[in-house]
Amino acid sequence: MKKLARNWRKSHNLSSSLPTWEDPSLNDSRPMDTEEQEELVRSLEMTQAQQSFIWRWVFAGLLFCYAVFQLYSIYQQATYPWKLRYHAYFMEDIDSWMVIFAVDWVAVLVCSMAIVGLLHNSKHQRRWIWYSCYTGLILAVFWLYYMLRMSRFRWDVFWLPFGPLCGASICLYVDHLLAQSSEEVRKLRGYMYAFKAS
Repeated sequence: MKKLARNWRKSHNLSSSLPTWEDPSLNDSRPMDTEEQEELVRSLEMTQAQQSFIWRWVFAGLLFCYAVFQLYSIYQQATYPWKLRYHAYFMEDIDSWMVIFAVDWVAVLVCSMAIVGLLHNSKHQRRWIWYSCYTGLILAVFWLYYMLRMSRFRWDVFWLPFGPLCGASICLYVDHLLAQSSEEVRKLRGYMYAFKAS
């Protein structure tokens, strides 16, 4: 029993000892050699590519859901005009066909352009996000004009002018952040140095 307790204490003391300066796994003042640098940069590039893929698809999916909601709104306005409350507020000011074609279809177009620009990761495709922002701004001005003409301002339809515009703006911001992180990883590859072990 005493021998077992002594062995246990001995193994316990060895495992709980503090690391020393000579331990090569904990010494971060040692410069990294070329293979270690390459492995680190490659792992960062893989992580950044995975994160970029995930976040682009998450925000594109959210915008797709909003576009599907707008398509449902078009269907409802076409089959049962003015039954949706957020359309019925504008019954006296706007024609039904104008709500369908000029407003809801434009919102679907804004979402589609933002999704295309977000999923195709290139500078050329990024212009689609800018186009969606400009179109969303025009749509917001249109809705705000008719909202301000109402006898009483309705806060429950405040999302009509700013829904597509905010979606496109968020996609632009996400694309900017992901492009910036990709550029940082690219810079890190450029900063790799040649280490000669003596």
